Amino acid sequence: MTSAPERTAGKGLASGTLGLWGSTVIGLASTAPVYSLVATLGFVVAAVGGSAPIAFIIAFIPMLLIAFAYRELNNDVPDCGTTFTWSTKAFGPWVGWMGGWGVAVAGTVVLANLAQIAGIYVWTLVGDGSLAENVPLVTATGVFFIAVMTYVSYRGVEIGERIQNVLLGVQYLVLVLFVVLALWKFFDGTAPNPTPFDLQWLNPFGFEDRAGFTEAVLLALFIYWGWDTCLALNEETKDPTRIPGRAALLTTVILLGTYVAVTIAAMMYAGVGEEGAISNVDDVFLALKDGLFGPFGWLLVLAVIISAVSSTQTTILPTARGTLAMAAYKALPQRFSTVHPRFQTPSFSTVVMGVVASLYYIGMTLISDDILQDSIASLGLAIAFYYAMTGYACVWYFRRDLFTSGKNLVYRGILPLLGALMLTYAFVQSAIDMFAVDYGNSELLGVGGTFVLGIGSLAFGVVLMLLWYLFPAAKAFFRGESLNRDTEVLVPEEPIAYPRSVDGGI
Repeated sequence: MTSAPERTAGKGLASGTLGLWGSTVIGLASTAPVYSLVATLGFVVAAVGGSAPIAFIIAFIPMLLIAFAYRELNNDVPDCGTTFTWSTKAFGPWVGWMGGWGVAVAGTVVLANLAQIAGIYVWTLVGDGSLAENVPLVTATGVFFIAVMTYVSYRGVEIGERIQNVLLGVQYLVLVLFVVLALWKFFDGTAPNPTPFDLQWLNPFGFEDRAGFTEAVLLALFIYWGWDTCLALNEETKDPTRIPGRAALLTTVILLGTYVAVTIAAMMYAGVGEEGAISNVDDVFLALKDGLFGPFGWLLVLAVIISAVSSTQTTILPTARGTLAMAAYKALPQRFSTVHPRFQTPSFSTVVMGVVASLYYIGMTLISDDILQDSIASLGLAIAFYYAMTGYACVWYFRRDLFTSGKNLVYRGILPLLGALMLTYAFVQSAIDMFAVDYGNSELLGVGGTFVLGIGSLAFGVVLMLLWYLFPAAKAFFRGESLNRDTEVLVPEEPIAYPRSVDGGI
């Protein structure tokens, strides 16, 4: 029996664990399709009415363009630090550090909302509704879910991926049932407000209000966010240079089909506009569950719980690996690079992520639920920030190779640049809109609370970066010694033959 080929030394993570299907499952689970629809569908329809489907399609375009940037960068630099590593190699340590911070901010903030949604829906499922309004109970339940998923992530990618296969399967089963039942009731005449499909729903020039269009696209950006988790697990795949990029592209395409299909089915079933059931509620699924599923409405509630809980785990994964990479290249204290000797996971970073997210959730809840909701609304700024940075990093990193072939010019230059420019516009325009006092639920420092939380969280990263710069251990990074364009990638670079991946896939 021939021995497996040797791989180059990495950071100590469990290499060769995930196949293409496993990586795609984790990418899909990280976006939490059911939770994402719960959090955004009603607001998107309220903002643009019947143009909701095309809003999701338009928001998909920069996601797809940035996915090409991720793929190209990952092919050349398959590092779990993703945006941090790539931006540092392209633009230097200061820009790279902020890229890593953007990823960390997005992960921390969304975990708070995921925990809250999980807590609310658990007690909606088992109680009479009053328990779901008990803030201490909901908060304790949410923190419990963060703790459980932190432990799962601590134990390893294999157990997490096996769980995600089951959880994602349940989510998509319920979403398929949602679409089928909505269309069935539309065609048999039992829908509460049947609305025939209109091609105007797919008209990219059908938006009547610029502010509404911008708000809808920003919300739609959030609904796609998370597909890049499979890139953060690149060092744990069977082929780090190819599988993660393919999984990222596959994930974004599947999500597009999912969101557009569910949106159109919901609009045909419940209608749009002032008479429509889905434009007047914060939670579309809770409003429609009984009419669609009847006595089995609990299935939809269960799917939301599963979606929120599974995304909790897949949000911890990339953030912990991002801080691991930052520590490995001396952009954070060395302790963050600790890898568990048995489980081969970033143990310290994973635990810190769970603790920080829990404290943030508890703190925001104690201060004000309005501020917590506004911090979540501001999440689009952090997402647009680090995705755009990745697109620019791709163009600049490959600048010497862009004109060596038409393929390089398109995939490493034109497409990533277009995606980055679109996201930059979304960031700037959204920040301007959020500055208004009446934007969101709170007012801070005389301006919109959403603006203060979104821009403030990124600015806080600058403060932390400057503090770390003062420590002697940080000098190697900020002088460009520990990570620069020519630094050898600290991951296994050669594909390795394994009898099967943990998912049995490709």
